[in-house]
This record gives sequence, C-alpha cells and structure tokens, in this order.
Amino acid sequence: MVVPSRSPVRLALPAFRVLGVLLAAGTPIAARPALAQSAKASAPIPAATLALMQARGTTASAPVLFRAYKRESEIEVWKRAAGGRFVHVKTFPICRWSGQLGPKRKTGDRQTPEGFYTVPQRQMNPNSSYYLSFDVGYPNAYDRAQGSTGSAVMVHGVCSSMGCFAMTDGVVGEIYAIAREAFAGGQAAFQFQSYPFRMTAQNMARHRTDPNIVFWRQLKEGSDRFEALGEEPAVGVAGGRYVFAPSKDPAKEALVAARRNAEEARIASLVEEGSAAVRTTYSDGAQHPFWAALAAKGTSLGDVSRPEALAYAGQEVVVIAARPRPVQVAEAVWSRWIAPDSPLSRTRMPGFVPAHEQAGSRFAPLVATYAQTWPRLVGLTLSGALAPPDFGLSPGTVSAKAPVEVVAQR
Repeated sequence: MVVPSRSPVRLALPAFRVLGVLLAAGTPIAARPALAQSAKASAPIPAATLALMQARGTTASAPVLFRAYKRESEIEVWKRAAGGRFVHVKTFPICRWSGQLGPKRKTGDRQTPEGFYTVPQRQMNPNSSYYLSFDVGYPNAYDRAQGSTGSAVMVHGVCSSMGCFAMTDGVVGEIYAIAREAFAGGQAAFQFQSYPFRMTAQNMARHRTDPNIVFWRQLKEGSDRFEALGEEPAVGVAGGRYVFAPSKDPAKEALVAARRNAEEARIASLVEEGSAAVRTTYSDGAQHPFWAALAAKGTSLGDVSRPEALAYAGQEVVVIAARPRPVQVAEAVWSRWIAPDSPLSRTRMPGFVPAHEQAGSRFAPLVATYAQTWPRLVGLTLSGALAPPDFGLSPGTVSAKAPVEVVAQR
C-alpha cells in the first residue's frame, strides 16, 4: 500500500504558500480567498504518483475509478491502462469514517454508505469547508428504492466524519487532483465503489450470519465482475436490488461466470471446513492504522471526530466458533508409530497389553453385533451345543427347547 510520506499539515502547505505570494504581490484582499481556493483546487498531481501511473501503463488523463473499504479504512485509485483494463495505482488511508459496517439508511444515522455511486464533474467542490471535496452521489437509485434518506456524503479533507470519508487535507488534495485530470481528459463521470470490507471469499464466509449479508452478496457480484474483467461494471437497479449488465463479449462473460463460481465454491468450502462466523462492531467507525500511528507519535491530525470511539473499533463478536480441523497424519508416518520395532509401540503403561496381542476370549465366537448374536445363540441352543438359559422354571415343567422358543416369541 502507498501512503503519504509527509504529514497532512505539510501536504496542505502549497495553497498557503501561494496565498503568501499573493499578499506580497499586493493582490486585492477581496480577491485573495478566491485565488487561494483556486490554487489548492488546481494543485498538480505529485510527481511520485505520476511515476506510478506511468509504471502501470496509464496516464493522468485516463479514466479513473475509486474503491473504498470501510473495515480496512482504505480508498484505492484505479486508472484505465492502454489495454483497456483498469489497473491499481495507489491506496490512500482513510483518516476517519463513521457508523457501522452496512449501508446508510437515513439522515443522521452517521453511517458511511456502501454501494456503487457515480460522480460527475458538477459534484466536485473546490470551495469546500473541508479543504476540497466531492459528493459521492448518495442516495443513488438503490438507496432510494430502499427508502433511504440523507445527502451530502463527501470524500473530503480534515479528519472528522459524520457519514463521510475524511481523508485529511493533503490526501484529499491529491485525490481531487487525480479526479480533476481525468475529467480534463474527457471522462464524464467516475464510479465510486464503497464496500464494507474487501470482498474476498474469506470475508464473506466470516460474515455469513450478519444481517446485511444479502446486500453484501449483491456488492460482491459487482466486485467480482470488476476483478474478472478490469472494467467498470454497468450498474442498475431492478426489484430493489443491484443488477449488473452482462458483457457483450461471450468470452468476457465466461470469465465473470468462472470467477463467480470459483468464489461461491470457496465460500461453501470454508463454511464446510468450519470457518468461524463473526459480527464486526464499532462504537462509531474507524481510522487507518497509519493515522493512528502518526497521532501516537504526537503528529496533529487536526479535529478528529469522536476520538474516544476509536478504542472500540473493529471488535469481532464470534457468532459461530471455528471448528478445529483434524490433523491429517500421513500413512507412512502413523504406520511407523505402530510398528513392533517402533519406540512408541513399547511406550505403554505397566500391565497394558494391546488388543492385538491379547489372548482370544472363549466367548469371541459369540460376540458380534446384536443382530448376529441372538440368532447364533438360538441356533447353538437348539442344536444342544449350548445349554439353554435358566429362566427360573421348575425342572421337568418344560422341555429344553421351550425357554428359547418363549424368548424368541417375545
């Protein structure tokens, strides 16, 4: 993962330097705020990030796509490469998100939303009160179909969240620049994918009892399609659920089907093997360890929302305990353990005689399953080879065969 190498305070300095130049040049006071806003909104993409793009076969003007993961507290940047596939370029740590895993439902619930969102250029805000920002587009068609309410869910600066993705000023400045250059290159809108966690088979198996699992399976379907093809999924809503348009290329659709089948089989296998089922809970969202480590060293992150809640972030409650897997011992190993010349074969308690070395019992011919023992007992008794059982009957009152016959009739 690529993380900022400088503190968020330093990353935000270029705009203030520009403001200092404006002051020195005698720029009218009324024009200075607007010019400072323009400066931060037009800051270039860092050279190191441009080098990463070049190494991945893409450019600053190529279409962009963002993927956010709440549990991991990360936002990934993906750019379309020359071959047509989106490639991963960089990962940014989220300084603060709020709420629990799961979709946003209503205004004021502090939930950071999950789903597939579209961000056109008009949703970019260079005049944000949180340095720079863009509106992710909540509520989308799916959210409205669920009756969800709320608005103005942003990816923005600072480190305070009430349902947004707070990135710090420096990080959001770079994200903003990446999106701005994609728009300048002709992209009409970019897709913003928001997930509860990385949509792996392991995570789906672990969260299989969560109340949101049906919704998360829809998100995984879109995620698998993107992973299989490297193309932005065409997202729609039908019957109150996400749907994804199939590829026009049968070969590509076969790749999607193969990945979906492999992932479903892997989830089923994990459950069958006894994978634990958990609920991941939060007091109020979380923060990436990168920012927590900086704060622990004394670096100021500015205004951090509900810092006391971070101590209770990501607590796992075990709903179904993992079933221990039996240890498989190769036959070549256990056969040596029980061999007569093995040291283990002579490590016994005093007086202990293994069953295979014990003398045969005189009752051994009669001892079998119940279904076999009773008919053999009757047969031996009737043939006279075995004395009939004594049922307390007076001698001479019944023949030797009678007791067996009586018992058999019972």
